[in-house]
Amino acid sequence: MLIWFLSLLLVTACGIATWPVLRWASGFDAVVAGGPVEVVLELPADLQYLPEPPVLPAAAVQILDRTGIFRKLRELELGLSALGRPLPEHDQMAAAALAAIGDVTTQRRYSPRRPNLLPQLMRAINDEQVSGRELAALIARDPSLVGSLLKIANSTFYRVTSRPVETIERAVVILGSDGLRSLMAAALMQPIFQVTRAGKFSRFPEIVWEHALRSAHAAIPHAALVERADAFAAELLSLISGLAEITLFRAIMDHCATSAPQGQPDPLVIASLLDSQSAAVAWRIGASWELSEVMLAALEEQMVESTPTTPLGRSLRFGRCAGALAVLHTSSVIDDATVRLSLPEAGLSAPHLKAMWTRLLQKHEDPRSRRSVPFQNDRALQA
Repeated sequence: MLIWFLSLLLVTACGIATWPVLRWASGFDAVVAGGPVEVVLELPADLQYLPEPPVLPAAAVQILDRTGIFRKLRELELGLSALGRPLPEHDQMAAAALAAIGDVTTQRRYSPRRPNLLPQLMRAINDEQVSGRELAALIARDPSLVGSLLKIANSTFYRVTSRPVETIERAVVILGSDGLRSLMAAALMQPIFQVTRAGKFSRFPEIVWEHALRSAHAAIPHAALVERADAFAAELLSLISGLAEITLFRAIMDHCATSAPQGQPDPLVIASLLDSQSAAVAWRIGASWELSEVMLAALEEQMVESTPTTPLGRSLRFGRCAGALAVLHTSSVIDDATVRLSLPEAGLSAPHLKAMWTRLLQKHEDPRSRRSVPFQNDRALQA
């Protein structure tokens, strides 16, 4: 009897102890003699008066389309913080430059001559079956290329020993494929370094050189891996596009300076002509060099804003945009995030895209700064 009474007391005590917990957990107010009791949950005293978290401004993310990319490139080339709108009086200056390029009597002055050995040499560089000895023999047929090759091999950019490089074969080994492509680009775009009237736009040739070279480095993998097109053709068209810009620039400087205040054409005129006429000038150069119909079609597609329909046209368009982004990035105009968000869809795998971009950002030696060292011409030509 006593055990039963004690058990009853124990059960009653447990029920009384757990009643508040059950009432709180059930979410209902307990009904007692005095009516419903409201349960209020409060923060501890030391947490009640904390300040509100600050509202941070949204991060500025810059996404550039193709027009925005090339607008920034023009500003960099011409040394401007921002481009405005051309004025009505600029039309006369633009017309004079276009007439000069279109005039048969003056066209030869601005249209570059097709190099004889460059197409053969560039194809050989892209052919893994061609040996270094065969490349050296091809280069030896052009004395000017021999001199340029040995100067590059003996420059501080490539030379690793105190002993000068005196043979073509040794220079070919030192430079490798990338160095030889740089040599070809330098020979192809030699008119860039003949601009003597750049005036206050002295950086223009340098930026055009960088853009053309980096564009070629982007167009090559895109043509080979994505479009299954001729990588040599994509490379050559990228360089010709840069050559067209310098050709147009020279005509503008010659024919606009006389009618412009202070003997310098307005940068807005230069930018406008470059944007509207560079692709047409590139096509004209390609036609005078008797390039294939496929290559000319790719150049023609760059004259319009619509997406190119040919494989080479798409690779050239992609290479030009990627090369411009690389130039802007290496010049600290845009950051990594802007590059990633603005880079056109490439169709490259992640490893290939990373390799391409790494190559695009590599430092390229300015051929005008090469240090010449003495070498034996007869020994070099006999190699």
